[in-house]
Amino acid sequence: MNNVATRTVSGIAFIIVMLACLMFNKYLFAGLMVFIMSVMLLEFYNITMGHSYTFSKVLAIIAGVFLFGIMFAASSYHIPMRLIALAMIPVFIVMINSLYVKDKEEYGKFSNIYTGLLYIAIPIALGNVIAFDKAGNFSGNLLLCFFIIIWCSDVGAFAFGISMGKKFPKKLFPTVSPKKTWIGFIGGLVASVLAAFILYEVGLLRFPLIHSLILAVIMSVAGVYGDLFESQWKRVYGVKDSGNIIPGHGGLLDRFDSTLMAMPFGAIYLAIFDLL
Repeated sequence: MNNVATRTVSGIAFIIVMLACLMFNKYLFAGLMVFIMSVMLLEFYNITMGHSYTFSKVLAIIAGVFLFGIMFAASSYHIPMRLIALAMIPVFIVMINSLYVKDKEEYGKFSNIYTGLLYIAIPIALGNVIAFDKAGNFSGNLLLCFFIIIWCSDVGAFAFGISMGKKFPKKLFPTVSPKKTWIGFIGGLVASVLAAFILYEVGLLRFPLIHSLILAVIMSVAGVYGDLFESQWKRVYGVKDSGNIIPGHGGLLDRFDSTLMAMPFGAIYLAIFDLL
């Protein structure tokens, strides 16, 4: 019961902070996203690289922050999009720095530096495209809708899995995540579609209904793959949680693993139909 209480209190506090930063101010939004990205990168590097190459990991996190900053400036202040190429400079610095590392015994670990940037930094930086309209006006509504759809998918999967998992025990991906079932996947899909319908009805999701529902399906499926992708990394390295920053919940990478794949796929779908 103490663990349930801890998870509940920390979960509520986390959601309140998220809502405050998404709804009030673009600088709060930027600060929140930079914090989440930096912590997730650090967690990923600690999982895959341990305590080695600390300076290189710091450089990589700086590169991710720089990329987010460039995307923020391009979306909010309309600096030329070509300047996003500047975000490659810190990445090249990371590459050059690797040449000066004296201990080359675990040099292969440097590949995880670039994996982390592709896996975490780029999807988070794309959050700027979702948070700002074409005129550069900030609104956290759409990004909040994205998070609600993803969270409802996770909750639906958990609820269906717990309540109906024994009756429908077929595993979704047993070699990676033995606890996930097909019935949980279906529950997550139903919950995300229902969430999108409600968001549409209350006016938060301002797309035609059919696009809103398709968006929910795409994000739910992509979110499951995002969850499985992180689970694969943890399984390979024998890690249970990515961190312990949220009491009772683990690390931020554990909380945003679905988001890292669901958010880009959602943005791509909307961009294809010129809805973003």
